[in-house]
Amino acid sequence: MNRDQETVDQATLGAVRIRSLPRWATALAGGLALLVGGTLVFRPFASLAALLALVVISLILLAIGELSGTPSTSDPRIARVRSAGWLIAALVIVLWPGLSISGLAVLVGVLLVLDGLTDIAGAIRASRDERMAAFVHGVAAVILGLLALAWPDVTVLVVAVVFGVRVAWLGVTTLWAAIRGPAHASGDEVPRRPRGRLARSWHILRAAGALVLVLALLAVSAFLRSGNPAPDAFYTPPSPVPSEPGRLLRSQPFTRGIPDGAQAYRVLYTSTLDDGEPAVASGIVIAAEDLPPGPRPVIAWAHGTTGVAEGCAPSLLNDPFGAGATPALAQVIANGWVMVATDYVGLGTAGPHPYLIGQAAGRSVLDSVRAAHQIDGLVLEDQTVVWGHSQGGHAALWAGQLADTYAPDADVIGVAALSPAADLPALAANVPDAPGGSIFGSYVIQAYSAVYDNVDFNDYVRAVARLQTREMASRCLAEPEVFVSAFSVLLFDMSIWSGDPSAGALGDRLSENIPTGHISAPLLIGQGEADRLITPTAQAAYVQRRCDAGEQVEYKTYPSFGHVDIVGEGSPMIPDLLAWTRERLEGTPATSTC
Repeated sequence: MNRDQETVDQATLGAVRIRSLPRWATALAGGLALLVGGTLVFRPFASLAALLALVVISLILLAIGELSGTPSTSDPRIARVRSAGWLIAALVIVLWPGLSISGLAVLVGVLLVLDGLTDIAGAIRASRDERMAAFVHGVAAVILGLLALAWPDVTVLVVAVVFGVRVAWLGVTTLWAAIRGPAHASGDEVPRRPRGRLARSWHILRAAGALVLVLALLAVSAFLRSGNPAPDAFYTPPSPVPSEPGRLLRSQPFTRGIPDGAQAYRVLYTSTLDDGEPAVASGIVIAAEDLPPGPRPVIAWAHGTTGVAEGCAPSLLNDPFGAGATPALAQVIANGWVMVATDYVGLGTAGPHPYLIGQAAGRSVLDSVRAAHQIDGLVLEDQTVVWGHSQGGHAALWAGQLADTYAPDADVIGVAALSPAADLPALAANVPDAPGGSIFGSYVIQAYSAVYDNVDFNDYVRAVARLQTREMASRCLAEPEVFVSAFSVLLFDMSIWSGDPSAGALGDRLSENIPTGHISAPLLIGQGEADRLITPTAQAAYVQRRCDAGEQVEYKTYPSFGHVDIVGEGSPMIPDLLAWTRERLEGTPATSTC
């Protein structure tokens, strides 16, 4: 008997073994495999316990498949090794107390690598027709496993696709075997004839297609990773950090993303955290190349959400002003105003970044103005108008209420908060229903659990979503990797929260970061009526509370405009903002809509 015939006979033995079972048992096994595989594909994230149970059952079914009727290799020894690997993995999951989703991700990545290595080993003893297919398939599985280890949050998708589809296919083939029944009524074991050239070619083409797909995923992975920004030596502060807030530590010319006719500086300066601890922040100062003579008006810009990781500072990103949704930059330059745009503490500089945490955010804004006054060659007016959008709107409101006591030298004469994240508990309650809300939720819980000792990440995030949530929080909104976060959101199709984020310790901390303090400067709040993240209802209630407290508020709403396009080109808010700012700089009395 030649080697090709021996291989065929070995594969045939497995097929005959499953047909020796009663047809009802075969059908039952196939139905179970199809049910488990389908659940893994379409509904894997109900809970961590359910996911682990599904994976365990899948591994057992795959092990049985290797030893019974649907081996993935014609070499019985490789099939036994692979079956033992599936069973050991299932045992590890069962016996590993408190296995996290992170641990499962690592385990799946390792299993895929080992699965590929067994394919490669099996190729050595395979027939000439199967050798190339087995080797190519093994290489593809190894690369897929390494990718799974590199992208742990996407590994849950790998669990669903690789194990789910594989187990479902096992169910289909087993059910088909039950339907077809024994090959011969007498039950004689009749070896199959060797497959034709077309079948052998299709086997190789299928393996090659899998390899091409995995290589494409590898290329996509490399592209996504290539966009990751990282702070350079400029952002490293002196040691110890000076305790005086608003001190300019260093500045240098900055050109990335700066429009024609403008000059800019990247700055590093001191600030203060909530607990009074000295901190360091970075930012950008931008002005016209040919400034009119005399001191120039200052616009302190507080940018919208870019992320909470250290590399998410606008001054590090490819489009520093587009990333934070900076409005009317061309008009600011044309008017001869100087924009001072903070990165906040923890973006660019060492974190944690106090995302939507008021004291530190407001101080970063005010201290950036102080630092800008120390740049050689710039002569700035003492008066400041603060602008902010979304996260930056929250920071602008806090800067306004801190200005009189923390930085009276900044002389804030107006605060414009555009779609501000003012009512934080209302925002947290709305996040699960907002587009991309899980990404913003990951930023909130990552920041609050890092800054506040009594806010526990695990108390608020579902166990099955913890890995994805931390990974989402590590990515910047303006960089390519955010597509992985968006994909995770679509994959989960459910909230990351295990309970109400506006309750308990997190709810208390969110409430204390609502900007409710007195703002002596005139206040403009702009809101898009089509905003699905910061809802018009929540914003109107916040404005009403300020009016009830005797504040001077001009509240403007814009029909059909959403959260971001309210600060985009063509928004009617832009001319309103510029006119309102010009009135503050000219000393015109402000109006109120209260």
